[in-house]
Order: sequence, then structure tokens, then C-alpha cells
Amino acid sequence: MEAQGRGGAGGIDPADQWVFNPDTGNYELRLPGARQAGQGEQPGQASPAAARPQSSHDAASPRRRAPSTRPGDRRPPGEGDRESEGDRSVPPQRDRRAKAPATGRGRRKAKKKRSRGKRVLLWTGGSLALLLVVLSGTAWYLYNRLNGNINKVDTGISNDYSSDEPINVLFIGTDTRTGSGNESYGGDASEGADTTILMHFSEDRTHATGLSIPRDLITDVPDCEVRGEDGSTRVIPGSQGVRFNQSMGTDGRDPGCVWRTVEQLTGVEINHFMMADFNAVKDLSSAVGGVEVCVAEPIDDPKSGLQLDAGTHELEGEDALAFVRTRYSVGQGSDLSRIELQQQFMASMAREITESNVLSSLNSFWDLADTATKALTVDTGIGSIDDLYGLASEVRKVPMSDMSFVTLPVVDNPDEPEDAKATVVVDEARAAPIFQMLQQDVSMTEDGEPEDGGNGDDGGNTEREPEMAAPEDVRVDVYNGGDVIGAAQETLDWLQTEQGVPLASNVGNAPAPQETTTLEYGPDQAGQAARLAEMMGLPDSALLEQEADAGEEPMVLVLGNDFDGAGRPIEVPAERPEDVDSITADDEDVCAS
Repeated sequence: MEAQGRGGAGGIDPADQWVFNPDTGNYELRLPGARQAGQGEQPGQASPAAARPQSSHDAASPRRRAPSTRPGDRRPPGEGDRESEGDRSVPPQRDRRAKAPATGRGRRKAKKKRSRGKRVLLWTGGSLALLLVVLSGTAWYLYNRLNGNINKVDTGISNDYSSDEPINVLFIGTDTRTGSGNESYGGDASEGADTTILMHFSEDRTHATGLSIPRDLITDVPDCEVRGEDGSTRVIPGSQGVRFNQSMGTDGRDPGCVWRTVEQLTGVEINHFMMADFNAVKDLSSAVGGVEVCVAEPIDDPKSGLQLDAGTHELEGEDALAFVRTRYSVGQGSDLSRIELQQQFMASMAREITESNVLSSLNSFWDLADTATKALTVDTGIGSIDDLYGLASEVRKVPMSDMSFVTLPVVDNPDEPEDAKATVVVDEARAAPIFQMLQQDVSMTEDGEPEDGGNGDDGGNTEREPEMAAPEDVRVDVYNGGDVIGAAQETLDWLQTEQGVPLASNVGNAPAPQETTTLEYGPDQAGQAARLAEMMGLPDSALLEQEADAGEEPMVLVLGNDFDGAGRPIEVPAERPEDVDSITADDEDVCAS
């Protein structure tokens, strides 16, 4: 029994007595003094097989195989647990530390050499796992960095959008001059609403309209609540008849005040705002690799420092900022001329982002995202990367061909002298239809032409429109049949002073009150009625043609309860006025003049 242990009887390890016989393919017992298999046998020496004692068990069963040396192999239960009484030569279970029999040293299973392919796979798998860990950490770092970049303002307004509703986003460009080189731009910085565009994205995301609001527009700014960094709030009183630019900055007004002013002006509910300063224009234009613009005439503006030859240019950085700030060397040298440059610039940047490789290149996308989040200030409703990504995913569905830009129709401020016109007021008659289009989600890119091709000829079934009379030829008596006190006199003043209708008269109150406004006229006054209807925005239902010609008798205008003020259309069609120009984001032929 001592032979079963390591260094057993006679100093011979039983495990070392088993050798592999290449002739039989089996392990066989080698008795002391026997040669190793494969060395031949000397006369008088018994072979290992012959010298092996036979027990009754062995005689009836096949030759026992040596215990398996493969990892994980196990002997059947009970086998080898003890030696057979008739065969003490049966080796005990091999010790895993046994030496290799062929050398006489302890047997050790040789390591399998991995194939090159397996080694590559293992290396690649390990590297991929490491890469995923690194990327996960990097993504988390980048995510937090972008979130940390975003500047947020709590406007106190919560009006989020849903996927099945229109989206209205207010873009504000402030004239803040902080940053290298920005102090060179003329004028006093007031942190006011220098550039404002109300972007309307349709419910079905098939079209969008950008309405530019001039900074020098005279309007009313409502009361607005602002919030301090400590969470405190205060209400800033509104102002009547001030420049739109003063809706932010003045008296501590913030973007929420611009938000409320635009809602009051247009009747459109805003969902969110984004604000950018001078640095944002420079940084974003560089991040997209330049913005293509076109000018019909050379520009040499000493105020902005912009010098461009006529033609197409790629602008970024300081040149891009100078382009959107230029106004004295283009058009009439007013803010309205500068708006045309800004619309062209924004449309071109939108094309650059969607059509170039900015979004397909990881590095370019990261540069743009990092720059944009640093440059923009937004409301708390979209103050995270997740919220901004959700908004971007919605608005990017709009085709460039159906994204249009239009300027709010205005006229010179009548309260200013002719030789010192510096501000403008809303042209109610032309602006009201545009407000209706935004409110009713109507596309600005649809021209509204008749299906017959636009010539109005449908085989004689369309009644020919009368030729409009000149304003000075319109004769009308105005009556007040509504609840607004002084409506007739207000309308008379507006017709005579602003519309050039000297033959209008205020007759007083109507014989009976009316809910709706009406205009009675004779067949021979159709041209006068058409002109007055256009001025006042009268619906077709208000026009009551009489059977007999009126001759020298004036038309009869009765103001009803639907009258909302002189110059405010009674009914506004949701269609773009013919004399209001717009551009689309995919129009690469736009050239500022």
C-alpha cells in the first residue's frame, strides 16, 4: 500500500511504472528493471505485458486503459478506489502532479498551442471590450460636457410641444459685444433683441416659416416677470410705443420678455426660444466650415468693416459676423436691408448643415455640437442635450424647399418727420394675413394660384374682377353699428390720413346695431368697393351690391361688432400677400442687392 504514495516502495512511483506502448496504442505496466517501450527486449526478460499478473477479473475483461489525462475527465465511481485483492498491480488513480513517463520526470500535460486565428480573436475581443469601456466613459464625459455647456433661462413660461402639434421657436440675436474684436462694431450695446426670427414648424413637419421682426419696429412691450439666480421674481412694467429692440435688456428684461412681446404682436403661441450673441455667429460659421453667401453689388461698409466683391463668397468667423451686421452699404441702408442678408445667411447655414458631411463626420459633428451648446442660450424647457436632440429630430424633417423666410410687412413711422425716418410700424393690412397663416398652420411656399395655371381662365365660369378705383376716388359714408365707441371717427381719420381717401365722411351711429360689418354699393361703384374692401380687409360676405347704379351717391359702410380697430382687417385670408417677398432655404440663387 505504501507504493500508492509519492516516493513509494523502493523509491519507485507507481505512476512512473506506466508507459505508452506505440505498438498497441495503450499505456502498459513497466516492472522494475524492464526497458522502456520502444527500446526492444533482451533475452530472458519478460515483456511488460507478459510479466503482468493475471487475475480472474482481468482474464474475463479487456485490457485496462490508463487513466485519462485530459482535463475534466473523471473515473467512474468506485473504479480505482481500492486495489483488487487478486491484482495488486492495478495502479491507483493518477496524481495530477505526476511526471511524464517518457522522461522519467513528473508528467505534466503539455499546453495546447493556440492557433494564430484564435490568438487574434482573443486579442480583438479583449481590445473591443476595453474600447467599449473607454467609449462608454467618453460618451458619458461628452454628454455631461455638452449639458454643462448649455446656458439656460427660466422664463416662467411652460408651453412644450408634442409630436402631433406645430412647433414655434423664437430665435433671438442679441447685440452683446463681449468677446475678442466685437467692440469694433458700431453703436451702443444694449443687449437688446437685435435680430429676431419666429420659426413656425408645421404640425405635419412638411413646411416651416421664419418671420423676421425688425429691431426698429415701434410696438408695445407687455409686463413681464423675470427670475433672478436666487429664484426670486419681479415684474417689469410694460412700455407703450417703444422700439422692439427694447423688449430685452432695457430695465433688466430677459428673453422671456421678447417671448411675450412676439406672442402679443403675432397671436402665435411660442414653445421655446434660442438666443445667440456675436460670438455664436463667428463660432458656428467656422464650425460648419464656412457659409456661402452672394451679393449682387460690391460691399464696402466702414461700419462693419466688410469688403466683398460682387459674387459668391464663403464666409466664417469675423467675416460672417460682419456680413450679418452690415446694413449701411446694402439696399436702403436700413435694418430692413440687413434682414435680407441675415435671412440669406441662415438659409445657407441650414443647407450647409443638412447637405454637407458635418452630421456624418464624428469629429465635425462633435465640433458643431460643442460649439452650438456653448454659443446658445435656451429656455429651461430645452435645457438639456436630450431635449435639444428631440427638438432637432422634429424640425429636421422639414424639407429645405419648404422652409421659407419672410419679413414682417411694415411702413415708415408716420409720427416721425419725413427727413428723419428711423423707425417703422406694422403694416396691418399686409401683416394680418401672414399672422393668420402662422396661426392656421398654412404653408408660405404655396403660391395659391388657381389650378388653371394662374390666368384665371376656366372657360368663362370665373367672374372678372373689377378694376380697383384709386383711393382718392373712393366715396363712402361711415356709420357705427357696433359696440366700439368712436369707431366711425377712428376709421374716418385712418382712411383720410393713412390711406388717402379724402371723400370719406363720418355720418354717426347706424339706425340699428349690427353684428357684422357691411358695405353697400351700386354696380357702377364696384371698383370703389374693391379698393375699400382691400384696405379694410372686408370679407366677401360684407359686400352687398345693390341693383341700381348709385351715381354720385357715396357707398354706405356700417361697422359692426366684428370691428377691431382702424387698419385691422375684419376678416383676414390666410394667404401671403402678393407684394410680400419670401425666400426658401434651398434657393441657392438668392443674391443680396
